Amino acid sequence: MSATCRLLLIPLLVMCVAVPVLADREALLIPVKGPIGAATGELVVRGIDEAAEQAAALVILEMDTPGGLDTAMRRIVKAILASPVPVVTYVSPAGARAASAGTYILYASHGAAMAPATNLGAATPVKVGGLPGLGDRTPAGEEGEGEDAEPAKDAMERKRVNDAVAYIRGLAELRGRNAAWAEQAVRESVSLSSSAALEKDVIDVVAGSIPELLEAMHGRTVQVAGKEQRLDAGDLAVNRVEPGWRTRLLSIIAHPNVAYILLMIGIYGLIFELANPGAVIPGTIGAVSLLLALYALQVLSVDYAGVALILLGVALMTAEAFAPSFGVLGLGGLAAFLFGSVILMDEEGVAVSLPVVFITGALSAGLSIWVVGRLAAIRRKPAVSGTKRLVGASGTAREDFDHSGHVRVEGEVWQADTCAPLRRGDAVRVLAVDGLRLEVEPEKQE
Repeated sequence: MSATCRLLLIPLLVMCVAVPVLADREALLIPVKGPIGAATGELVVRGIDEAAEQAAALVILEMDTPGGLDTAMRRIVKAILASPVPVVTYVSPAGARAASAGTYILYASHGAAMAPATNLGAATPVKVGGLPGLGDRTPAGEEGEGEDAEPAKDAMERKRVNDAVAYIRGLAELRGRNAAWAEQAVRESVSLSSSAALEKDVIDVVAGSIPELLEAMHGRTVQVAGKEQRLDAGDLAVNRVEPGWRTRLLSIIAHPNVAYILLMIGIYGLIFELANPGAVIPGTIGAVSLLLALYALQVLSVDYAGVALILLGVALMTAEAFAPSFGVLGLGGLAAFLFGSVILMDEEGVAVSLPVVFITGALSAGLSIWVVGRLAAIRRKPAVSGTKRLVGASGTAREDFDHSGHVRVEGEVWQADTCAPLRRGDAVRVLAVDGLRLEVEPEKQE
């Protein structure tokens, strides 16, 4: 090989060596903002998978959350524990928090950091509404017997707390963090500021910005997939992972207020369709909205007693339009509707806002009152169908008669009785209808 060829091969060899090095010089930043739900879980898991595919050097979870769903939190924790790329949870910006589920995620991460004036903690599990699972039941013979036995509710609460304590202690021991304080955060709902968290060995560093975070984490040794790995965080290019359309759509639908409004639109849409068969549009919109609401409700923590009360309230307010209860059904329905809406979602940070509840309740009550008013007005109007509509109608005599004869009314010939003599062509007015006979009188000429 000539000297010229060797000189040309040198840059190619350098590029081949440099490409994997350059690929490792990237950190993916995943925002974890607001309540942690299914959309957040999907975003974090997808981001960690992308980091593994791109052989990124680091994943940063920029967190500001009041907590969220246990299922979504555990999904994120599992993804972090299985990640081949180091994950650092960074509570930021100033004023942010990693409460409840956020504390578990921070403890599971390979690195933990907080910005000044942030806090974490308050990790006590909150009772999630819905049907009880097998784990919520008190085994026979263990508890609930004897005079001093705890009520079943207290026993289930203690089981939830003990399970959460064991979970967060396991994460703390895996990452070498303060397990005693982690247990205290679960049992007593205590919180820590960033400086106190650093002092108590809950986090690794306090950093005011992403560059400060990378500089502080550079050179630290962490356990990744069971092996020690030294973080090379210097001069990393930080790329932000933006949520895809599916994640954004799920996030919008799964918002408690949106799910609640979709549920109401679905219920009323189907009611209007059933009341007006063939209208199509209300039924279509109602069916789609109801399906979206049911999907959102299975993602959220829902108290099914709240759903039942909402349905009962709507049914009672609808029944008010058909039963003369003088507002009793309507008021009872409104009360059931409001109570059900308030208790519909009971997990911390995941609930329907009270203004939305009251506005929806007021609209439902207003609709019920409007329907009742319209029905009363319709009942006061004269009949427009059947034989009763003929009362007061005008017609003409078909022949001369003094007592009984034939008249034409609204294009039809009827047998008629009269108290005054009539001549052919005289105008008559219907006084009453008796079967197939009319009682008429001569119409007064003005």
